[in-house]
Amino acid sequence: MLTAAPAAVAFTWTDAEAQEAHTHAQAAQATAQKTGTLFKPKFFNAHEWATIGMLANIIIPKDERSGNATDAGVPEFMDFMMVDQPGRQTAMRGGLAWLDRECTSRYDKMFVNCTDDERTKVLDDISWPSKTTPGMSHGVAFFNMFRDLTASGFWTSKMGIKDLQYIGNTVVPEWKGCPDEVLKKLGVQRG
Repeated sequence: MLTAAPAAVAFTWTDAEAQEAHTHAQAAQATAQKTGTLFKPKFFNAHEWATIGMLANIIIPKDERSGNATDAGVPEFMDFMMVDQPGRQTAMRGGLAWLDRECTSRYDKMFVNCTDDERTKVLDDISWPSKTTPGMSHGVAFFNMFRDLTASGFWTSKMGIKDLQYIGNTVVPEWKGCPDEVLKKLGVQRG
């Protein structure tokens, strides 16, 4: 499983696929809230579920503008992606196993049981590919894939779109060209 983690970087998805996954994730989250039941992942086991929630929230924590990754439904999004795209499953499971193995090797405990400082040390070693040490390539590939999946899940959610302050397409009844202050800033003049 660990050797498949570098292959995860090569997987990409279209905007439409990401939006479809997020629609499913939001529907699952809404159903769970209405019924008062917890979301039951179809791909992840309980330990993996706890790990991905914690890791996703480290990547996108709650701030003054929005909630964290789990508030936006990122774990549900990831679960849908793993079920919908089985080619990603080995890389995800292998990466999560690598993360636990690395934490166990360093601190004699799994990622979710580490202190914030211990988790930060491990993640710092894999989050900067150009600064990584030899032997960390599987962790780097996994973290890059996981970070991309977290970002895709978050910024295609309603919360993420609101966080970006994206207002969508707006009607411009008459186009008068680029505003003069923008042209001046760019150092160009009307021709």
